[in-house]
Amino acid sequence: MKYTIDDFARLIDHTNLHADATEDDMKKLCDEAKKYHFKMVAINEVQSKFCAEQLQGTDIDTGAAISFPLGQTTIECKLFETKDALQNGANEIDYVVNLTQVKAHNWSYLKNEMQQMVELCHQKDVPCKVIFETCYLTEEEIKQLALIAKDVKPDFIKTSTGFGTAGATVENVKLMKETVGPDVKVKAAGGIRNTDDFLAMVAAGAERIGTSSGVKIIDSLKKRFDEDNISSIEI
Repeated sequence: MKYTIDDFARLIDHTNLHADATEDDMKKLCDEAKKYHFKMVAINEVQSKFCAEQLQGTDIDTGAAISFPLGQTTIECKLFETKDALQNGANEIDYVVNLTQVKAHNWSYLKNEMQQMVELCHQKDVPCKVIFETCYLTEEEIKQLALIAKDVKPDFIKTSTGFGTAGATVENVKLMKETVGPDVKVKAAGGIRNTDDFLAMVAAGAERIGTSSGVKIIDSLKKRFDEDNISSIEI
């Protein structure tokens, strides 16, 4: 597949999830998203209203992080937080699975959680992304979650929050994509800070990239395009 600069930009969820992010930081995030034509801003749920207002009239989404970054809230709490985010203008949802239940291999709980979250989002025609936090999981646990997703069909399964002990790896992106198949997409996030890592994740099968380094990555790609006198890259 061939990617132009804008195609690459539209893979990026432009991210600021810092606990101490100010209103000025959020405005800067949204302004950069508009300038570079990123797909989404990835923000803490409380910032949904402000960012949705900043992005009004654009095709850039407001992506709220739910039960972030630990995932250690009940299904009911996750649903309430999601409803609040949607009421305040969020139009994409990234939620963290209950990792305690993953480590207990309580797959029925996790399937129920995923079904309820996906159903709520899809009732509002909003994409739902399921964050695995792969750094805490075995290969078999990653595969089992992906198999649940293959059945439930969220829009994306996602590697990481960026707040765990490690972020996305090419190996985990490949494993997730191979397991989930064509009906569910994969988002790579966590530790993707340069162009080579970005391109490696795309080549591994990621169709969305969560990063706080989107400006740096796209600027670097533009420079590469100019130096090589090309208009697209095939991956």
